[in-house]
Formats: sequence, structure tokens, C-alpha cells
Amino acid sequence: MGSHHSHDSQDTTAASALPTPATQAGRDGLAALLARPERAVIALDFDGTLAPIVPDPDQARAHPDAVPALAALAPKVASVAVVTGRPPGVAVRHGGFAGVPGLEHLVVLGHYGAERWDAVTGTVTAPAPHPGVAAVRAELPGFLDRIGAWQGTWIEEKGRSLAVHTRRAADPQAAFDLLREPLTGLAAEHGLIVEPGRMVLELRPPGMDKGVALLDHVRALNASPGGVGAVLYAGDDLGDLPAFAAVDKLRSDGVPGVLVCSGSAEVTELSERADLVVDGPAGVVGLLKALAARI
Repeated sequence: MGSHHSHDSQDTTAASALPTPATQAGRDGLAALLARPERAVIALDFDGTLAPIVPDPDQARAHPDAVPALAALAPKVASVAVVTGRPPGVAVRHGGFAGVPGLEHLVVLGHYGAERWDAVTGTVTAPAPHPGVAAVRAELPGFLDRIGAWQGTWIEEKGRSLAVHTRRAADPQAAFDLLREPLTGLAAEHGLIVEPGRMVLELRPPGMDKGVALLDHVRALNASPGGVGAVLYAGDDLGDLPAFAAVDKLRSDGVPGVLVCSGSAEVTELSERADLVVDGPAGVVGLLKALAARI
């Protein structure tokens, strides 16, 4: 196997597949993770990170190697958490995360952390939904008609939030630009905010974001002996920026971290802030496998 390697490359094939972060903070985060994996938190977005982006979100499925890679890594670290805007039960079904040996302690923080699914119990815990969501749900179809929303624009029902998608419109970006301001106004009337994403505008309660979810999760784990020694977060969309900010906050508090962008040319804000850019879900899975092999 090693015959074609130059004499100075001592590392194994698996280890050489572990990419090097472009930033010093990222390299420090990865070193801390590898040094004390039992204190590391691995947190990952679902759509675009573990599952390839598809035009119909109902058809989204985890990359075929995602579950085996997570199952190999999870027993070696403090926690693996999937952090998603979707209802947790949907992410669990689309991901195939239930009843997998090795993933007994997986946590899915759904609806931006408002709902939580634990593999160990197989149950979802959740508070009551925000009343503004029901009000917007009733108004939204007529509202879109009145403002002349493009054909192909559609509403996704997410229970604790609503999303308006423009990816199927003739000109997705123009449809997105047309809707952004009016939907922001409608959301504000009902105490909601608009979270923009890749050709989608989500109307949801404030104070629910992936950063809050990640910090809450880390805080809960810190209550246990040893605490959290490193955090890796991987995402691909604007909704992941608050989680990136949460890792920055943890770093400033002395907890090393790694920011991974699941490479997308659609969202440059994330790749510019990331320590490491990988090539979409296949790249994320490759990173998880390399980590599991190295630890």
C-alpha cells in the first residue's frame, strides 16, 4: 500500500484523508478534538450538509454513507447532534437515524432547537408553538396572491414555522427578492422573524436559532464531569451562521472549535467564515470517516 508514498509520509491513508483547516483557530480546534475526543461535540446541519439539496425537501435523504460514518464516530466523542430547522421526526426519518447501533446517544435538535429527539428514548420533547405561526398560516396564501407571487412559489408547513420556497419559480432569485420585504413585514405583524436561506424564506419565532440550540446543548453537557473540550460544527446555509457565531463565542470562552462549510457556491458568507470547506455532503461524510479513523 505504502510503496508509492514518498519516504517522509508516515501517516496512514485514513489519516492523510483528514483535511487541514485553513485557519489557525480551526487547526487548534481540530487538534483539541483529536487530543480529547471524549470531550468533543460534533454538530451538523441536515439539508445540504448530511443530505444533498434537492428541489423537493420531502425527497431529501441523508448521503448513503452518512449514517455509517456517524455510527463509527459517535461512540468515540461526547455527543453527536444534528441541528436542523426541520421538525426532528422528519430529520430522523429522512436521515435513517433511529435504531442504529453506535447512534444510541444521537440527539436531533429540530425546529432550530425548539424540539429535541433523543435516540436513547426515541421520543421528541417540545414546548407549545408560538401563536403567530397559526395566524400567519391562515393569512399566507391570500397574502402571496395579493402581492403577485411568482408561479412555482410554494408554502412548506413546518409546524412551528412556515417556509416560502422559490426554487421552482421560473426565476427563483427574482421571486425570492420580490417576497423578502413583504414577508418580513407580515412576520413582524405577528411577532415572527424571516430567516432567508437558499431560495427559501422561513417565517418563525425569534430567539430560535441554531446558535442558541448549540450553546444550550453545550451548556447542558458542561454540567457533566470533564465538560466540553472542543466543538465542530458543519453547515451550508445562512441559517447556520448563528451556529458559526456560537462556535466563535465558545472559542472566545476558551473552548476550541472547527467551523466546516459543506461547500456551496450559493452561500459564500459561510465559506468565507469557515475554517474548512469540504465538497458538499460527500465531503462532510469523508471528514466524519477520517475523524473516526484517526481517533
